[in-house]
Amino acid sequence: MLKALFELASRLPLPLLHGAGIVLGWCAYACSWRFRRALNANLAQAGYTSGRLKRMAIGEIGKSFMELPVVWMRPLRLVADLVRETNGWEHITRAHETGRPIVFLTPHMGCFEITAQVYAFRAPITKPITVLYRRPRKASLTPLIEERQRQKLKLAPADLSGVRALMRALKRGEAAGLLPDQTPRFGEGVWAPFFGKPAFTMTLPGRLVRSSGAQLLLAHAERLPWGRGYRLVVQPFDGTMSEDLDTAAAQLNAALETLIRECPAQYLWNYERYRAPPGTEAPPQP
Repeated sequence: MLKALFELASRLPLPLLHGAGIVLGWCAYACSWRFRRALNANLAQAGYTSGRLKRMAIGEIGKSFMELPVVWMRPLRLVADLVRETNGWEHITRAHETGRPIVFLTPHMGCFEITAQVYAFRAPITKPITVLYRRPRKASLTPLIEERQRQKLKLAPADLSGVRALMRALKRGEAAGLLPDQTPRFGEGVWAPFFGKPAFTMTLPGRLVRSSGAQLLLAHAERLPWGRGYRLVVQPFDGTMSEDLDTAAAQLNAALETLIRECPAQYLWNYERYRAPPGTEAPPQP
């Protein structure tokens, strides 16, 4: 049933889905105290007090769900066609020309589901991408996610086997992608400041880069107004990631903060970024 609904929704125009997403976002805000608490607290922590920005963020969160059928169910060519503008693709081309593998960091910002799809469509057949993903809490969504595997897009579960799959892909000179602001499990991260508050932060990006010599790139797909599509932006990570885990995590979060401030309305502010994984000690007090 769910798959049939997603297939049906995937045929609808993106402007209509984004319009419905705005309504959905406000329904979630009105009905879920957890949604309201997380969104309001995270916006305040980042220093955003504008009512206009908050209203925009609520609508964008709803859009992020309603656009999933399009990104997951449409043919790859049609998904890639939704990207109307691209900035920074030359960084990808340069990495390919020099033979370096690529680690893509795509935070929960804009249509974060589409970036790997576009890369898979545009990249050479010899340069596929392996993306780390966490199985959803609703088991009914798992088959839909796993069906997203394409000819040049492979999925790896967010566990030790998935990390090994990423490392093997990078050793072959391919690409790997992950959500760098996703809270890792205990033992897979360290506490580092994120908008001035300790957040349990993954150490995987630094380990992948050090073991493979990969090019580290930040990528996100900004939604264009009125459902016109997306603007794909690719930027190199500024500087060299430290070998010290705590320093590297702080560098990572600082880079994400800078990126988010470029388009704050499209960040997933209801994501409970500051929660502690089970078994983790409390964050250090300032």
